[in-house]
Amino acid sequence: MNIIKRKSTKLFLASVLLVGLSTSSFAKERVYSWNLATTWGPTLSPFIDAPKNMAKMVKEMSNGRLIIRIDASNKHKSAFGVFDMVKGGQYDMAHTASYYWKGKDISLLPFTTMPFGMTAPEQYAWFYYGGGMELMQKAYSKHKMLSFPGGNTGNQMGGWFRKEIKSLDDLKGLKMRIPGFAGEVMAKLGLAVTNVAPGELYTSLERGALDALEWVGPGMDIKMGFHKIAPFYYTGWHEPSTELQYLVNKKKFNKLPKDLQVILKTAMRLSAYDMYIQNYAMSAEAWSKIATEYPNVKIKTFPKEVMDAMKKANKELIAEMTKTNPQLKEILDSQAAFQKKAREWTIMSDYLYLKDNLE
Repeated sequence: MNIIKRKSTKLFLASVLLVGLSTSSFAKERVYSWNLATTWGPTLSPFIDAPKNMAKMVKEMSNGRLIIRIDASNKHKSAFGVFDMVKGGQYDMAHTASYYWKGKDISLLPFTTMPFGMTAPEQYAWFYYGGGMELMQKAYSKHKMLSFPGGNTGNQMGGWFRKEIKSLDDLKGLKMRIPGFAGEVMAKLGLAVTNVAPGELYTSLERGALDALEWVGPGMDIKMGFHKIAPFYYTGWHEPSTELQYLVNKKKFNKLPKDLQVILKTAMRLSAYDMYIQNYAMSAEAWSKIATEYPNVKIKTFPKEVMDAMKKANKELIAEMTKTNPQLKEILDSQAAFQKKAREWTIMSDYLYLKDNLE
């Protein structure tokens, strides 16, 4: 009888141990399914490529424990609604640009770019080693979100215009799509500024709803066909380092296991850099062909009178807006201080190298 009891006890303990091991194994292999909304359409490369690459890396690095589904703007039907979707928990993440939310919170705008601001390497250095990430998380925390760099376009072109801009008077009254702080600058100079979803840009230009627009650079612009309607293509001033952003619902992020949090942050960072170099390669390729394949495109630089007016308006607007917004002032002061320090090295390392080696 005692032998039978001992055997039964051993079998019972073994069963409990197996159940415990199975339960532990199951817990470790729990799959988290997330949804990400983009501001971009399904074919807008390289913007849409960044979140797709990120999701692919997350799946592989997590061994399938974190799956992120990408919904482009044609799926969720609200290109400029993704901020509220993530904040409200309808989506776990978004891939977008912070300067689209200046109407909701002006202090979020500088995390994309500022006119006459930092170059892409300078801005990345500010984000990761100059206090930028801390300021970005502080600004987004009141919206119940985290934010991470999501891919940089580098220096953008100044836009496509139907007519040549020879003076300040030529700008007045023009209907132009230009987002961010640059839109505020152009409005101060007398333009009718609007923001149009990426998928509606060509149609708006074609139908005359716009007289001019800026998008990105030759790698993305030429494919959109803007040159067929507005052949005057101006060099940049307004977006020297346009950083897109991943927005993440803070509550959902905090519920992830620590290792999945690290995997997600690593994948976002790598996909952001990959988008930067992908877009650079696209623009270099397109620019090498622009003179021969698109001879109607007329490359222009804004006259000094116009550039001086832009710089003056930019300074006045910053002074005006930071008076009543201490958080915006804190962010812009941080950027300005870092830019002043970094620009000395940029001039020494890049500008003088190029200047001395131009043939």
